[in-house]
Amino acid sequence: MTGWDITPSGVESVLSQVRTAAGDLSEDISAYGRSVQSAAASAGTISGPYCGDAPAGPVGAAVVNFVNDTQSQIVFMAARTRKTMDGTVKAVTEYLEGDLEMAARAQREAAKAPTPAELRAVTAKNGQE
Repeated sequence: MTGWDITPSGVESVLSQVRTAAGDLSEDISAYGRSVQSAAASAGTISGPYCGDAPAGPVGAAVVNFVNDTQSQIVFMAARTRKTMDGTVKAVTEYLEGDLEMAARAQREAAKAPTPAELRAVTAKNGQE
C-alpha cells in the first residue's frame, strides 16, 4: 500500500452501521434458531401409537441436519464480523498515532480468517457451548 487517506469520523460512521447490522443479525440468528426448533418438532412427525413426544419424521430430521451443517458457517460469519471490526479500530488507532506500519499490520491481521479461539469466543457469547 502506497498511502492511506482515512477520515476517522467516516470510519466511525461505517462501524456504527456495521454494529447495528451485526446486532440485527444476532437477533435474526436467535429467531432462526427458535423457528427451526419449532419447525423440526412440527414437520412431518410419524403417526401411530407411541408414548411421550411424537418421533420426528424425515422432514424434521432434514431440518435438523441442515442446521447442523450450516451452524459452523454462521459462527464463522459472526467471528469474521467481530474480527474485522476490531481490526479496523486497531488500524485506525495506529494510523492516528502515526504508525503506518502497525496500522498496515493490523489491517492484514483483520483480513485473516478467524482463529479457532475467535470462533469459540463467538459461540460462547451466544450461549452455544
